Amino acid sequence: MKNHHGCPVQGTINAVSGKWKILAIWHLGFSPQRFAQLRHLLPGVSEKVLTAQLRQLEADGIVSREITNSSPPQVTYSLTRAGRELIEPMSVLCAWGTRHLGIQPNLPSYPKAQN
Repeated sequence: MKNHHGCPVQGTINAVSGKWKILAIWHLGFSPQRFAQLRHLLPGVSEKVLTAQLRQLEADGIVSREITNSSPPQVTYSLTRAGRELIEPMSVLCAWGTRHLGIQPNLPSYPKAQN
């Protein structure tokens, strides 16, 4: 982790800094996602960059990774308890951006489960 200079705010910013980390956390706040699903929700992210950022989030205890024994193995990402705690302050930031910057939230739409 980057130097936080003894400041918890800087430490938190360091943990979530990265072009795709905030969006990945936000989307995982709606539901766990497989890698391909998460990549689809983040248009423009490369597989390499998303993998690196998810690994950093995992190392910082924000995201957990679960591997299902199947062929091929399936990896599902979800927020840890610490990661879920980030959703409330992110919601406050979302509301602030809507009020002061005029940005309307683009909430994800997930495909319906097929029977």
